[in-house]
Amino acid sequence: MSNLDEFLAGERLDDVVFYLSDAYLADDSRLREVGTETDGGVRLILDGETGRSAFQAGTGMGAMEFAKTAMDADGEIARSLDDGACPFAGDDDAADDHEVQFVFAFAEAQNEEVGGLYAEGDVVHAYAHCTCGESYSHKWVIGERDGE
Repeated sequence: MSNLDEFLAGERLDDVVFYLSDAYLADDSRLREVGTETDGGVRLILDGETGRSAFQAGTGMGAMEFAKTAMDADGEIARSLDDGACPFAGDDDAADDHEVQFVFAFAEAQNEEVGGLYAEGDVVHAYAHCTCGESYSHKWVIGERDGE
């Protein structure tokens, strides 16, 4: 099982996932050596503290500050955490106006006391930044999107 599969199965609750698109990440970035190349960029799965530091180094912003701004808009982020559908995209917009630049994600353990989604199981929190300049979020209960 890959690190991503383990994360998506709720087996790496102390880790974070950080994805940077090829368009956003410099060709000579050290993050390319540490992460896993995908079709459109590089995905890193790191322990929480290291991942937040890598996110700040790669984007210039704090991970939790980014998450707070992104949670204001609900969008759809791919289960693979390397793509998404920007909720700000209009029908007349060109596709490249709304491509994911980077994603930050973490999983939170089930918490029945909080209720709602958190009572149903472990929850993935994913946050994406789009080429249009907007950010958005998506969260789901682990296991709900296994067929994707």
